[in-house]
Amino acid sequence: MTPFAERPAASAARPSHRVVPLHRLAHGRTGDKGNRSNISIIAYDPRHFDLLVAQVTEERVRQAMSHRRPGRIQRFVLPKLHALNFVIDDVLDGGVNSSLNLDAHGKALVFLLLDMTVEVPALLLANGTPDESKPLPEEKR
Repeated sequence: MTPFAERPAASAARPSHRVVPLHRLAHGRTGDKGNRSNISIIAYDPRHFDLLVAQVTEERVRQAMSHRRPGRIQRFVLPKLHALNFVIDDVLDGGVNSSLNLDAHGKALVFLLLDMTVEVPALLLANGTPDESKPLPEEKR
């Protein structure tokens, strides 16, 4: 079973909504300490923050990370930053100094979350939200 067995199909969205990958609405950052990963999901547009809060839940993160057998997952809502921060215990195979995992820091774990799908009102997509037909916003360097 893949971590995304429960993902909604595009056809599952209400007629006034579209199902899009999370990375179309947000970007992410990761950090680690020992066997704990810290993953932030940050909305590109503040208008999408409430949608992220409603749909990017601890339960969905657990589902996305199920193959890593995470321990406790805590979600912190950061409204002034339009971000969510997830602290995920026991997900790094013991941590950098203990693991033979190729990604012992867990930097790639953010992409598991950014691949999750969310349901977005079509009106928000029509008003300048990144869409599949448009390139993602360029990163500032």
